[in-house]
Amino acid sequence: MATYKEIQGYVKEKYKTSIKTCWIADMKEFHDLKKGVAPNRISLDSKTNPCPDDKKEMITDAFNYFEMI
Repeated sequence: MATYKEIQGYVKEKYKTSIKTCWIADMKEFHDLKKGVAPNRISLDSKTNPCPDDKKEMITDAFNYFEMI
């Protein structure tokens, strides 16, 4: 499984845009790839920074590239 830095690097190289790690975590949860909960997470039910719709396809492409899905 690719690291968050590798996913960020792939998206930056291919799409020339930066993505936040919380967006990657949101998409990992969407694709049932999430295994743990961040120790600094305030609430398990709420998300303060969900992935924007325009970034979802880019992150999903990175997951496919790294054969995570």
